[in-house]
Amino acid sequence: MPILLKKILDEYRQGLPKAKQGDKLYIQLYKLLSKQIIKLEIPENSILPPTRILAKELGISRSTVLRAYEILIFDGLIISMKSSGYLVKPKLEKSAETNIVKEVDTTQLSEIGKSFLGLSDFNVSNSSENLAFSPGLPPLDIFPVTQWKNLTNMYWKEVKFSNLSYSPSSGIEKLKLNIANYLTLTRNIKCDPSQVIIVSGSLQSLYLVGTMLVNPGETVCLEDPTFPNVHAVFKGLMAKIMGIPLDKKGISLAVLKKLKNKPKLIHVTPSCHYPTGVKMPIERRLELLNYADEHKTYIIENDYEHELNNWENTLPSLFSLDNKQRTIYIGTFNRILHPSLRIGYMIVPPQLKLPLEIMLKHSHRFVAPSVQFVLNQFIEKKVMHNHLNNLIAITKERKLYFMQTFNEIFEGTGLVIHPNEGLSLQSLIKFENEFLDKDLVNLLSQHNLSAHTYSKCFISEPKEQGLIMGHCSISKNIIKNKLLRMEAVLQIK
Repeated sequence: MPILLKKILDEYRQGLPKAKQGDKLYIQLYKLLSKQIIKLEIPENSILPPTRILAKELGISRSTVLRAYEILIFDGLIISMKSSGYLVKPKLEKSAETNIVKEVDTTQLSEIGKSFLGLSDFNVSNSSENLAFSPGLPPLDIFPVTQWKNLTNMYWKEVKFSNLSYSPSSGIEKLKLNIANYLTLTRNIKCDPSQVIIVSGSLQSLYLVGTMLVNPGETVCLEDPTFPNVHAVFKGLMAKIMGIPLDKKGISLAVLKKLKNKPKLIHVTPSCHYPTGVKMPIERRLELLNYADEHKTYIIENDYEHELNNWENTLPSLFSLDNKQRTIYIGTFNRILHPSLRIGYMIVPPQLKLPLEIMLKHSHRFVAPSVQFVLNQFIEKKVMHNHLNNLIAITKERKLYFMQTFNEIFEGTGLVIHPNEGLSLQSLIKFENEFLDKDLVNLLSQHNLSAHTYSKCFISEPKEQGLIMGHCSISKNIIKNKLLRMEAVLQIK
């Protein structure tokens, strides 16, 4: 019996002895249902049981149920939907009683809790439904859905009851081994599979590492500009954040060396800086490792988009160059497969392996084993390799087309694409005129177009203005149509 039908039936039977004498059955049913709807015991947008079924279960006539429903419609509590039954009407305005109060009593919150609460207006999500031109999205239309579906079906067909129990908190062994081998081949990273930690994505990696290593008030150095969500995580953890500017080789060692408070952590994106695309050369990588060793600082190497930027012109990763075990390597499959997958990994120095495993065991536990199994098969059966080759080819094609089309449409408008020789998933658009990126982003969003503000990536003043626009999640013909739509919306010629 459906849950809602059982709830109505139980309430009806309990209410019969208390029913007002003289009330007809349809009035009793109407009062019961209206009370449940008003008190939200029956949620908004619920479909009420069909009249025939409800009448049968209650032991009353269908006409009685119909009359009760008709009064509910008259009261504005439900609506009749053709071929779909009766829907509990959503309320346009919440009453003061049911409204969620925006002011939060913080007296019982921890200092960390208060710190994260302060990030409520720190918008870092990329949850827009508009693919054009949302940054950080791969070509979603080329993902091999059929192969993934077949591998998923194979898992559930062959799974044993024992596989449905708890899994190791740091990830299943086969996947860890395959990721270790994958990184040996693609990034020259040599590590024991036990050093691989499976996570849901880069943000979870950052939160775990920050919680494990950084006390409130200790210094964390971030590239300036950087990902707003990276800034948000460490801000929430109450670290003292220092924004370190970039030069043509990446994070500035000259500025780092002048700091009075030596950092506990440094977060860098050497393969492809977000959002400028700066690639850190090997000499700067070695300088940074020497600095970390000298000051006993840990480096988080966020190898952002490394498949796209190291497939042809390979540079050794910081992790592979580090013989002092000061580097934590983080990567994600969400950027090369699709963001809804929610799976990534860390490679950690041996001395950090046990603390991280214990933290996972007592908090997040693990990524769903079914997803790990399918990803493992995805790698083993060479589907990943074929997909990466296709991904790189399509991303190149769409990036070039985006740049050519953008330059044609927006020539002379003051919107200029920042040069980036890498193969990023997005382009940085800088302003030659005095535009405010926030205003342009808001205007675009009103017309179902997405972009991110460049200014929000900055930690220190002055904050430069610009747009960050994804250029490869949609096909070429849609790219052109959406750019023409953008031109019409902005009207800045």
